[in-house]
Amino acid sequence: MDIPISSRDFRCLQLACVALGLVAGSIIIGVSVSKAAAAVGGIFIGAAGLGLLILAYPFLKARFNLDHILPTIGSLRIHPHPGPDHGERRSSANGNKEGARSSLSTVSRTLEKLKPGARGAGEG
Repeated sequence: MDIPISSRDFRCLQLACVALGLVAGSIIIGVSVSKAAAAVGGIFIGAAGLGLLILAYPFLKARFNLDHILPTIGSLRIHPHPGPDHGERRSSANGNKEGARSSLSTVSRTLEKLKPGARGAGEG
């Protein structure tokens, strides 16, 4: 059973769903006592925001010519700059290995201190 619906009616239905999601999420957050209930309200508001984005996408696409912008954004690459050398002349591979080992040993020592019953855990 197909019921014909006009494009305008469909847009109004989408907008009504977005408004309902925003109102429901706001009410849930407003009356919630627990954090879990507030999280559910946040999910409602997030879903309504996504619905609003879907509703506005044709307008945004026509207004900002996204077909031209999106391929440009997709081809962006980040090229990190190496940090200062501080006078040490190591090869980059060796320097990275040494730095990783140093960081790993620091993390290991910190974790050993945090273990229950470890020496120095109760000191301070």
